[in-house]
Amino acid sequence: MDINIRQAVLQNVSGSSEEEITATIEDAISRKEEKMLPGLGVLLEVYWNEAEEQKRNELVQSITQGLS
Repeated sequence: MDINIRQAVLQNVSGSSEEEITATIEDAISRKEEKMLPGLGVLLEVYWNEAEEQKRNELVQSITQGLS
């Protein structure tokens, strides 16, 4: 069985409102379940592909600071 996680996540959130996306992200983080990590990765990929270089740099800085 070949599962395309990226496609499944995108299909599940397609057409969602900003509030629904926020709730999805917050739910995934609060559950702290490993199985949620690929979905968050797909959403990060969407953000990264749409973001301008400045926003990408800000994100990387935030992540770096959070790891300190």
